[in-house]
Amino acid sequence: MEVERVQALAYSGLDELPAQFIRPPHERPENSKAISEVKVPVISLSQPRHVAVEEIYNACSEWGFFLITDHGIPSALIQRLQKVGQEFFRLPQDEKEAYANDPAAGKFEGYGTKMTKNLEDKVEWVDYFFHLMAPKAKVNYDIWPKHPPSYSEVTKEYGKEMLRVTYELLELLSEGLGLEGKVLKSHLGGEEIELEMKINMYPPCPQPQLALGVEPHTDMSALTILVPNDVPGLHVWKDENWVAVDYLPNALFVHVGDQIEVLSNGKFKSVLHRSIVNKELMRMSWAVFVAPPHEALIGPISELVNDQNPPKYSTKTFAEYRYRKFNKLPQ
Repeated sequence: MEVERVQALAYSGLDELPAQFIRPPHERPENSKAISEVKVPVISLSQPRHVAVEEIYNACSEWGFFLITDHGIPSALIQRLQKVGQEFFRLPQDEKEAYANDPAAGKFEGYGTKMTKNLEDKVEWVDYFFHLMAPKAKVNYDIWPKHPPSYSEVTKEYGKEMLRVTYELLELLSEGLGLEGKVLKSHLGGEEIELEMKINMYPPCPQPQLALGVEPHTDMSALTILVPNDVPGLHVWKDENWVAVDYLPNALFVHVGDQIEVLSNGKFKSVLHRSIVNKELMRMSWAVFVAPPHEALIGPISELVNDQNPPKYSTKTFAEYRYRKFNKLPQ
């Protein structure tokens, strides 16, 4: 099936948005403006550990979102990661199509555009490239872009750094919950924790006030660790308002996902967020989803449950959770 790519559409000289991209009035950015006076938490990982633990605990329980600095990933590596991703999206269309995915057939990895299941659904203004980064045994390197040639080398190096940062964050989150440092990691599969890379490409949009790059949602992952380019567009939901997240060079944007909310029995919140688009500028983001393996059983951690705090969530495999979330079934 021929898929209409948003990038190709955006650069075809379009003046008006096709109907399938126009959101219902209450979802349009022009009718649901974000506030910019409220600042999201920014947390340095180089401060004393007890301070970082407390700040991350507060951010996870109040926001479900925070930025981290002093995380040890070289800025040069982040720049190289962004360069190879940008170069992929600059390839001729037929070269990109060689990597096309087919979610309807269960083939999620590769180059994609979110398609709708029915006529009422709206399409998001984004193309993406999605692939597994870890654990090594499950990674299909054949699906990774061959151009630019340095894509694999750079992305493998970034994947190692992401694992290190992920394990560090999970320890800090565990300690914040009053648990041993390794508890969250072990509940999420230990060395079998999966890292999934999704490069989102939001091309310039002729009527950005009517469209969304990504509609409001929470991530089904445990955590999402993201770096954007310098074009802002991420909004997080806090106290009945959308809050605009400013760009901060070399910071990592950390979203609490559904699995951490479940494991923490609701102490930490999975953040509702959305992406808006820009009339003149292309926005890009590199999101790494930290997820348990499909067979992992995820439910409230027993140490966090008692008579005063009964379990708020059922225990199920991550595969079952994904199936229910994809099909909009109750959990």
